Amino acid sequence: AAPAPSPSSCVRMSAIAFASPAMSAVAAARPAAARHTVRCTAASASAAPLGMGARATMLPARRVAPQPMGVSATKPALTARRSVVTRAVEGDAPPAVRVSTDKVMIDPVVGAKRFSNYFWASVVTIGGIGFLITGASAYFQHNLVWFLDASEIKFFPQGLVMSFYGVAASLLATYLWLTINWDVGAGYNEFNKDEGIMRIFRYGFPGTNRRINLVSQLSDVQAVRVEISDGVNPRRVVYVRCKGKSDIPLTRIGQPLTLAEVEKQAADLAKFLSVPIEGL
Repeated sequence: AAPAPSPSSCVRMSAIAFASPAMSAVAAARPAAARHTVRCTAASASAAPLGMGARATMLPARRVAPQPMGVSATKPALTARRSVVTRAVEGDAPPAVRVSTDKVMIDPVVGAKRFSNYFWASVVTIGGIGFLITGASAYFQHNLVWFLDASEIKFFPQGLVMSFYGVAASLLATYLWLTINWDVGAGYNEFNKDEGIMRIFRYGFPGTNRRINLVSQLSDVQAVRVEISDGVNPRRVVYVRCKGKSDIPLTRIGQPLTLAEVEKQAADLAKFLSVPIEGL
């Protein structure tokens, strides 16, 4: 077996290997770190005995992009993700308070997340579960819960009717809770004199109409109309009358405003837009 070469011989052999034109071209095309890797690979391959199966094939060096001091490789990705989330929150979340200046007026609109909806959804949920448990207890002839006695209720027809009521109430409660979760009807009314636009934004049900965004020119607004009707189903709505379009409602749905709130909203908007009020 041949003796192991000394460090000086490794340097000489690497210099001889790079003396050829092909190796000089490869070395000139690579950066300093890659040339150092190729030099060490060539020296190791030349110094290793061929009888032991060593090959003098030079492997390409893997290039690693230099990183600045104190900056990790994962920080840019985290920063980009955070900026996307911030833009999504800023673009989707409606304002929580009313904004009124000389140039901009923004009125938030409350959606399905109201106390009345939470109350009725809870009542319907409890009632539906109670009817379902009573119907099931009548069917199995055994009280499933101790505080609901169904021993004297026959499944047909009383138990079957209670089961039907329970299913209907459960479906209605599911609809109410989903509407509350999606916050249907929430949004804002924006009147911007700097941009000269009127924006009516509302949240709808999931799908193509999840975000309803109506944009019109302030110059098209002709008047502010108020509709007030009392009775079993009172109606107090503030509309904006635009040129060439139907009247656009601005108030929330499902819970009418008081007369004082309707008058104040209509008066403030008419004063801001410098248009007359109709219906008062």
